[in-house]
Amino acid sequence: MPLLSLGSKPVHIPLADRLRPTEFNAVYGQEHLIFNGSMIENMINSGHISSLILWGPPGCGKTTIARILAEKVGYHFQSISAVTSGTSEIRNIFSKAEERKRLGFGTVLLIDEIHHFNRTQQDIFLPHIENGTIVLVGATTENPSFELNSALLSRCKVLILNRLDHFALQKIADRAEQLCSKSLPLTEEAKSLLFDLADGDGRYLLNMCEILFDLNTTNTLSSPELLAIIQKKRPLYDKSRDGHYNLISALHKSLRGSDCDASLYWLSRMLEGGDNPLYIIRRLVRCAIEDIGLADPNALTQALAAKEAYELLGSPEGELGIAQATIYLATAPKSNAVYTAFKNANSDAKRYSSLMPPKHILNAPTKMMKDHGYSDGYTYDHNTKEGFSGQSYFPESMERNKYYKPIERGFEREIQSRLLYWEQLRQKAKSSK
Repeated sequence: MPLLSLGSKPVHIPLADRLRPTEFNAVYGQEHLIFNGSMIENMINSGHISSLILWGPPGCGKTTIARILAEKVGYHFQSISAVTSGTSEIRNIFSKAEERKRLGFGTVLLIDEIHHFNRTQQDIFLPHIENGTIVLVGATTENPSFELNSALLSRCKVLILNRLDHFALQKIADRAEQLCSKSLPLTEEAKSLLFDLADGDGRYLLNMCEILFDLNTTNTLSSPELLAIIQKKRPLYDKSRDGHYNLISALHKSLRGSDCDASLYWLSRMLEGGDNPLYIIRRLVRCAIEDIGLADPNALTQALAAKEAYELLGSPEGELGIAQATIYLATAPKSNAVYTAFKNANSDAKRYSSLMPPKHILNAPTKMMKDHGYSDGYTYDHNTKEGFSGQSYFPESMERNKYYKPIERGFEREIQSRLLYWEQLRQKAKSSK
């Protein structure tokens, strides 16, 4: 295990740092950003770097790309973390960068986790980017559209990095084995599991490889034995940020698309990430109303029952009730007829917002109101043969509109037959006048 001597105390250098690529051909999984006429390749050829925002998951190569790019173009490279750095440190960096600029040298300033700077802190960089004192490279795992202010974004080009796939992780593991002159003590099945556990994070993979190398075992580990040694990487998920909204969108659209298995997967991802189960249930209730409606009126009952079950049982038992409601909603017939009907009715309500109801359906508790025709001609529906009078209930100056149009699925098929029956009676009553 390589060590640096710091006085009398040796310092361990992590495998991930020892293996950090110094050339782009060792950066795996991001070929779309580096080669074949890419923006980065053009920057190297021109000898000029534009300010960048590198957006991608942890351990995909953001810092490495920034470092190699600065070296290729001959800029001084400096990195800080938005989590630990303050304004005074940043102003000191600006001062030294200005000295380099006067001497004809450029400075690339990498800010890791740049989304942790608030809007005011982000504004500090604007004049120094404008006058060329620094080239800013911001690294973030969060959507820049949400986390960075528009002024900063307009001065940077956003490059999206991929989550590392199994092929890229295999290449990184191969390099680790070559550097350490050791083979990972794993069966092929266990090695595949190792890549699954890394979850696209190259740095996390190398940390796990280092643990395995340090075992100094001659035995080949199976998948269960690997799991006993290494814990799975915590899911990349911030329930207050972009990941939260991506996953709830995926869950809702899977439910709407009647994909039961995908719905359960995204539900599990959210629960595993520590999301509030009551928030998820609120989305299930919304889905039951918006995407199922009267095609299956019991869908709303199931969603609300999941809330009661969770509040009664708590976690983890109550989460089974959420899973049951998820399955019910995913497999229920779908209709947005209620949603569309209400939206269209609301549009007309705004358009005809001052029209009075027809006088025949207004109560007439006073003589004056009776003299003005209130309640005149109203027919009590229960006194008719069919229990349906066929009278108009729209404002007199407004044409009748049809908002609710049920579909031929689920219970709405029955509702459609009812509406058709009443429409026939309405036409019959109209023709008899």
